[in-house]
Amino acid sequence: MALLVALNCISAYLIIPLPFTESPLALQTLVVNIVGFLLRPKQAFIVMGVYILLGLAGAPVFTGGMSGFGKMFGPTGGYIWGFLLAATIISILKGNTYQWKRFALVSILVGIPVIYVCGAIQLQVITHMPWRHVLYIGVLPFIPLDIVKCLLAVGIARPILKELTI
Repeated sequence: MALLVALNCISAYLIIPLPFTESPLALQTLVVNIVGFLLRPKQAFIVMGVYILLGLAGAPVFTGGMSGFGKMFGPTGGYIWGFLLAATIISILKGNTYQWKRFALVSILVGIPVIYVCGAIQLQVITHMPWRHVLYIGVLPFIPLDIVKCLLAVGIARPILKELTI
């Protein structure tokens, strides 16, 4: 679990800033999916909760080395809250055995939308942007790469789960 917290912290530094939005492309959605796939729901919740608490305590673990309440309750903080919910829900819905199709569907059709909904709601509430604009800058540009990251996470989870069950 500690390794997954650390991996999530590191993934927040692996970003590509986009000129039209405060939300960069980041590897965190890959890690959120891996957390959900590898852990039981309570463990996934704890891992993501510890990550959030580290950031709130001032450790520079949010995207781009950010931290603090300003980030969590600012325009893009909803995505971080979404990580907590998504990892937990993915863990609940993935089932007890590895199934590529089930894992992929859960992460793409449930996990990623949970992150987007949480992120878009907070982005709109904080900035008062029209919903169409929120979708254009906070959701739509990220969908293709997030689908790829979900599929990568499904592939990464298989050999790890195989080793953990032996």
